[in-house]
Amino acid sequence: MANAGVCVGSNVGSAVVKVLPVKDIQLDRENPRIRKFLEAYGPNPTPEQFYLALGAAGDDESDSSTTFEKLKNSILSNGGIIQPIIVNHKSDGTLICVEGNTRVALYKNFLEEKRPGNWSVIPALVYEGMADLQVDSIRLQAHLVGIRPWDPYSKAKYLHYLHVDKQVPLSQLSELCGGRNKEISEFITAFAEMEKYYRPVVPEGSFDTSRFSGFVELQKPGIKEAIYQASHNLTDFSKWIHEQKLYPLNTIRLLPRILRHAQAYEVFVKQGARKAAELLEKPSVDTALSQATIGQLANALSTTVYNLTFAELEALKKEPGGEVVQSLTEAIDALNSLVKVIQES
Repeated sequence: MANAGVCVGSNVGSAVVKVLPVKDIQLDRENPRIRKFLEAYGPNPTPEQFYLALGAAGDDESDSSTTFEKLKNSILSNGGIIQPIIVNHKSDGTLICVEGNTRVALYKNFLEEKRPGNWSVIPALVYEGMADLQVDSIRLQAHLVGIRPWDPYSKAKYLHYLHVDKQVPLSQLSELCGGRNKEISEFITAFAEMEKYYRPVVPEGSFDTSRFSGFVELQKPGIKEAIYQASHNLTDFSKWIHEQKLYPLNTIRLLPRILRHAQAYEVFVKQGARKAAELLEKPSVDTALSQATIGQLANALSTTVYNLTFAELEALKKEPGGEVVQSLTEAIDALNSLVKVIQES
């Protein structure tokens, strides 16, 4: 979901920057995304446990403990935080930290440990009486594309909670996040299917959220149809994910071809998709195409797409898992990755 984190104006109202007493700020233990994780730590989670529950470390390749220590040491070295936390001043007078719980927890911890420095107050962006949807919007802005974005699984989990549990329509989520309905829907479906099919097949404590991108790939055209047509189901798919038969995860887009190819299928079952892919026919590229520049190829592809006849389009729609659609999907992924690298440079 390339754009599902690009949050735009969300009508959260105006806010005032204040310096608040740390002792008056309540940590957001009711955050639906982390509530069950915090419950595992007991009634008084430590700052590091809050940090881990919030998924602040990023992807699974990060060393969570080291990253937490960097945050802690950075605050100590700077004598405070640079980015204000975000607080909801509720109608009953309570101050709930919406964004910045780890930083508030650290301040509270520094006070208890009597660390040198002024940890009794903290800069905050304070909103007055925000409604639940406004709080959700703040979280989306902060974590779907903000300075500390959630990992894809956590993004999907929160979107699923908003859409399924809180009945927020896809159109409204799109407005909040700047994403497209289809992309958001795919993320929500991928999360639901991962929970339903993948979680039961892995041993307790082995649930790997980095496998989530495999379930996003599963939403690509023709993948599920090919699995069902080959007399398999999504439990089988989840087992392939767990057993790393589908590694790297971008080999999932080759599944329709692998499952239709007798020899490739046999190798896939024993050795996985990477080995099976070696048996698939590679498209030949003639001399003229191989010598064309990337700009010429892009222009040619665009022209061809714009000039597709109705009959050609209908033929492609009848075979969403066919080789042409799969090639188009791979081209889209490659081009998106290239454009992202160019724009970030």
